[in-house]
Amino acid sequence: MGGMATAMEQPGVSDGTPPADAGADRLIVRQSLHDAIVGRVRDMIIEGELAQGSRIHEGNLGRALGVSRTPLREALKFLASEGLIELVPARGAVVRRFTAKDVQDALAVLGSLEALAGRLACVHASDGQLARIRVLHDRMMERYAVRDRLPYFKLNQEIHTEILAASGNAVLAYVHGILQARLKRIRYIGNEAPDRWAGAVADHAAIMEALERRDGDAVAAALAAHMAASWERVRDSVVDAPDGDGV
Repeated sequence: MGGMATAMEQPGVSDGTPPADAGADRLIVRQSLHDAIVGRVRDMIIEGELAQGSRIHEGNLGRALGVSRTPLREALKFLASEGLIELVPARGAVVRRFTAKDVQDALAVLGSLEALAGRLACVHASDGQLARIRVLHDRMMERYAVRDRLPYFKLNQEIHTEILAASGNAVLAYVHGILQARLKRIRYIGNEAPDRWAGAVADHAAIMEALERRDGDAVAAALAAHMAASWERVRDSVVDAPDGDGV
């Protein structure tokens, strides 16, 4: 009346329907919480705070993180889909343990996948993608200079992911992503000794240099050698151990 909008003309005012964007806001908040829990628990596994073979006590872990069981359980299910956790009947969530053969076999496959991805990236990657990988490499080297290990490792893993994305082969990137996620803790162990960490850094320098030259043969050889060396760096740390309790 008099040009003023009536209640019937204002959805969400009188009919109890929230504004169209209100649900989106709530979804963003909920998703951010999920990502935060997943990221924190993943880091705890990578750094060994949650040991391989250990059972995760949901109540204890939830209290430690300040979250309720429902979002925690959803996060554990997601980590199980990545292969970092197993959901075992009568035991609940258990941090996955890998045998030496599991690790060696997975690294061999990763080496082949990355070699192929490197060749394809030299052909298909845009200049922008190569520039992005260079930025990540330089940031990783900055973290290495101050021996900031976990941020270094995350940038390292992001570089491998970006090379796969630059290959232009979505199936290749998907299969690689599954294996890379499962081996995060094992790969992190490989940088514990200073000489081994330095070797990994030298590998990445060679990969980056060949990639920027778009030399497919050199990139493939450097990535395959990097994965072979990764096995040598972690083999002494991959040992069977009795199951234990986690957080």
